Amino acid sequence: MEMNLTYQEALAWIHSLGRFGIKPGLERMTALLEMLDHPQHKVPFVHIAGTNGKGSTAAMLASMLRSSGYRIGLYTSPYLLSFTNRMAVNGSDIQEEELVELVATVKPLVEKIKSDPALGHPTEFEVVTGLALTYFASVGVDLVVLEVGLGGRLDATNVVDPLLSIITNISLEHTAVLGDTIEKIAFEKAGIIKQGKPLLTAAEDQQALNVFAQRCAELNCEMYRVYPPLEKIEAILPHRPLAVLKEISTGGQYFDYFGFKQQLQDLFIGLRGRYQIINATTALAALELLIAQGFTIDLKEAKKGLAKTVWPGRLELLQSEPLVIMDGAHNPAAIEKLSEAIPDYFHFTRLILVIGILADKDVEAMLVKILPLADLIIFTKPTISRAAEPGNVADFARTRLGLRKEHLVVRDYRAALDRALDLAGPEDAVLVTGSLYTVSDIRAYYCERYQLPSGSSDYQQ
Repeated sequence: MEMNLTYQEALAWIHSLGRFGIKPGLERMTALLEMLDHPQHKVPFVHIAGTNGKGSTAAMLASMLRSSGYRIGLYTSPYLLSFTNRMAVNGSDIQEEELVELVATVKPLVEKIKSDPALGHPTEFEVVTGLALTYFASVGVDLVVLEVGLGGRLDATNVVDPLLSIITNISLEHTAVLGDTIEKIAFEKAGIIKQGKPLLTAAEDQQALNVFAQRCAELNCEMYRVYPPLEKIEAILPHRPLAVLKEISTGGQYFDYFGFKQQLQDLFIGLRGRYQIINATTALAALELLIAQGFTIDLKEAKKGLAKTVWPGRLELLQSEPLVIMDGAHNPAAIEKLSEAIPDYFHFTRLILVIGILADKDVEAMLVKILPLADLIIFTKPTISRAAEPGNVADFARTRLGLRKEHLVVRDYRAALDRALDLAGPEDAVLVTGSLYTVSDIRAYYCERYQLPSGSSDYQQ
């Protein structure tokens, strides 16, 4: 075991593994977990894949289970405020010293694996997943809510045999890795479905649903669908589970839930965006499926847990005059949902858009959906090597998309936020989006600027 590591040294070593990129496959992960005495077999899991909504669904499910008295692990990516956000137990992040101890254990094992030419060097995500699984097994939890990194079938998290698999939705993303059609991507996501274990999905695309149904038939497991919310109650509900939206506001939204067996009234979530209603419905349906497997859930307490769910950087309001809104939408489907949600939940005179996008995303499709919403655009860059150069994005918007609106290129994300706030009047709105990495950087700087705790949100005047 390597001793005397500091937290910063441990973190630097983890991030140094980023140079090994993305390597789909489970052989390195399997080798690492074998050396760690198979922590994935020591705790039960709910495994969540999907294009968008994974993190929000995971956070809501974990919060409801915690409120019902269970000790719950939560594994998500990427982190928003601190690396320790990625693995938490009962809402508390792993402590820095605990992470250091885990790294000291895992680092020499990684050295052994990389020396095997048949395996090669483990990736950053593989190592972080190994750290998380070991952490949850060592501290003891009743259940881990585990979010997939990318895809499903060959993702490093796909070493667990979960009680329940969830696939939130499917759209085109990471096509170079997952495939260039809905069916190919659905096939990769369906890789998390396990023999005899139920699948819950909120996907609407019939091609994706066909792929899931075929896989469930092959593995002899039940497939359950979550349906889109209704705007008003109907005499006969066509499907279940679903939600009926009752009220939306800047502070959140109320809805009724009609599940497999349960019917819950006047549920509240502080997460904004109509798409969060379907994420909440998915989490509630998952709760019912866990009840069917023997979990004892106090629904009144679960309702409180749902209302208390906090998931920063997702249509998050940090300030009211001017409005400062941050959302980590990072692909065309998420940007489209964001564009629909902004006028629903917020009222303003002008919208100043601060946008930083990763180069491996569908930049054109994202810009087409978000630029019409803005009165002034500031192109910037998050601190990640995969980020697109803001000048190139601005040039593309001008030459290919015919952008004629006032716009600026401010490469430094701190200066970009400063400029946006300087230009915004009290009745205006500043929207930061394009990537969770952009939101993470700018949100941290915002909290530093106003001397706020990094966990603060909602209405800094």
